[in-house]
Amino acid sequence: MKTATVRDLRNHFPRVALWIAQGEPVEITKSGKPFARLLPAVPERTRRFKMPDIMARLKQTFGDSTYDATDVARGLAASRGDLS
Repeated sequence: MKTATVRDLRNHFPRVALWIAQGEPVEITKSGKPFARLLPAVPERTRRFKMPDIMARLKQTFGDSTYDATDVARGLAASRGDLS
């Protein structure tokens, strides 16, 4: 780990920034005592959105069956209790 003083940060920051950019942690001292530690930032990984496969889900739920208008009307009537 590299060491820099507060004065180094003020007067020679590009050099210290280069150390951090190269992945080196830097300990900052003030009056000869450790004051802080600068660590390279971990890049945040972006999450990719995966589009849902609606057709696959419908096929899994309902299979290959298809319904015409009379089947749908009969099913609605049955669900309402109107089927005689």
